[in-house]
Amino acid sequence: MTGLVTIASDLKDTRAAIELTEGSERFWCTAGVHPHEVSHTTSSSLKELSTLASNNANVVALGETGLDFHYNNTPKELQKEWFRRHLTLSRDLELPTVVHSRDAEDDTIRIIGEFRGSVDFVLHCFSGGLEFLRAGLTLGGYISFSGLITFSNVQMDEVIKCVPEDRLLVETDSPYLAPTPYRGKRNEPSYLQEIIEKIARVRNMDIQEVAQITTVNAKRFYDIKV
Repeated sequence: MTGLVTIASDLKDTRAAIELTEGSERFWCTAGVHPHEVSHTTSSSLKELSTLASNNANVVALGETGLDFHYNNTPKELQKEWFRRHLTLSRDLELPTVVHSRDAEDDTIRIIGEFRGSVDFVLHCFSGGLEFLRAGLTLGGYISFSGLITFSNVQMDEVIKCVPEDRLLVETDSPYLAPTPYRGKRNEPSYLQEIIEKIARVRNMDIQEVAQITTVNAKRFYDIKV
């Protein structure tokens, strides 16, 4: 492993991630509020988020942010409002955005489309179909795969094959979604190898080639140097 980006899900996470990665040349973080957490935020939260993101060099992206309509934890309109706030901040600070989308594909694409050409983004932990994939790629997005792809799913194999090499990323989403054969256990960054091997098999590529391609893409997306 040459580097790691840890993803924040609320302001407390963001502060902790900044403290953890401060001064490191191999570890970075994001700043953001997950859609499940936006009910606990205020207008002052946005100001603090902006300050944290702009004043800390190891913050390399906003997020994770987005829409999650799978559970009825947070009003949909509030999620949309905060998604737009994150994307506006991303545009203003010239930082990419890590996007979470679950059971909200149409609204996710619609809102990202409002910022077309002004914000770089990745659809993280991608589990959608070909239509969502193509819509995200059309808007210039990156596609990141997690341990989900190691679960038996023929549809995801087809999606994996269709991602252009220069838009392909991998992640663990630790501590969640441990890949097979670790499914059900606490996920770890070292399990990224299982995801890379799965992509290599599906795309008929060498494992090292997939690792190199996704590393180069991650450096470009996050604008980091290792």
